[in-house]
Amino acid sequence: MSLADRLAARALELVDIPSESRGEAPLAAHALGVLRDGGVDVRDAGDSCVLAGATERGDRPLVLLAGHFDTVPEQGNLPGRRDDEAVHGLGAADMKGAVAVMLELAIAAPAATLDLGYVLFPREELPFGQSALTPLLEREPGLREADLVVVMEPTANAIHAGCLGNVNATWTFHGRSGHSARPWLADNAIHRAAKGVLAVAEVGPVPHDFDGLRFTEVVSVTRIAGGIAGNVIPGEAVATVNYRYAPGRSAADAEAWLHELCDPYGTLVIEGNAPSAPVAVGNPLAQRLIATGDLAVEAK
Repeated sequence: MSLADRLAARALELVDIPSESRGEAPLAAHALGVLRDGGVDVRDAGDSCVLAGATERGDRPLVLLAGHFDTVPEQGNLPGRRDDEAVHGLGAADMKGAVAVMLELAIAAPAATLDLGYVLFPREELPFGQSALTPLLEREPGLREADLVVVMEPTANAIHAGCLGNVNATWTFHGRSGHSARPWLADNAIHRAAKGVLAVAEVGPVPHDFDGLRFTEVVSVTRIAGGIAGNVIPGEAVATVNYRYAPGRSAADAEAWLHELCDPYGTLVIEGNAPSAPVAVGNPLAQRLIATGDLAVEAK
C-alpha cells in the first residue's frame, strides 16, 4: 500500500469513529490502541488525552505535534467516503486527516535530530474554557518545555504563524409576545433580530497586517432561534455570534468592538474569549523547519 493510500485509509477509519465534543473517549481509546500496536511509547494522559513520544525536554530540542480528537455535530456526513482526490466526512479536514498523519508518523518513527512528541486532546471545538488542553498542560508540565509546538490543523502544507482570537457570545433580542392576528399589539423579537443580523452581515472581512503577516477579522451569526407557535408573535429571539480578531487587538478591545456592533439591537453576553496568539515567525527552530521543509508561512 502506498503512503497516500495508507494515510487515506487511516483518515477514513478515524472519520467513521464518531467523536463529537464530549464524546471523544472511543476515538481516544482507538488511537491509543493503534499506537501501542505500532510499538509507539504512548500513554493515556487522562480525560481522553493521549501522549506519545517525548513529553519533556532532554538534551535535544523538543518539538510537539498537537491535534484534537473532537468534531462539530454531524450534518449528514457520516459515514465518510473516499474518492480519487480526498477523504470526505465529519471531521475529515478538521482534523482527523491530520490526526491520521500524526499516528502514522509516530509509528514510522523517522530518524530526527530533535525529540518529537505527540499531543492529542478533546473538546477543542468548545469554548476556550472547556478545552481539555489547559488542564493537560497543568498535569504535564514537561509539555510546556517544548521549543516548538506545531498544531496540526490542515493548512495545505503551510505553517500558519500566530492565530486569530475567538469570541463567542449570546445575543438576545427582546420584544413583546402577542397573537399573530393582531401583530401591531405585539413587538416581534424575530423582526428585531433580523435587523441586528443584517447589521452583522454587512460587516465584511477586514484585513489587518501585523508583524509582516496578514490576518482577516470576521464576525458571523452562527445560530438563531425564536418563537413558540405558528400563530404567536415571538417575545424573544436568541442568536449566537462568533468574532475572530487579529493579533494586536486585546481581548477587552475585541469585546468592546462587538458590544458596539450588537448592543443597539439586543443584549450581548460574552460566553468565551480566547485571545489571539502571538505571532511566532522569529522562533529559530520554526525558521529552520521552514527552510528545510520548504514550507510557506501564512497567517491564520
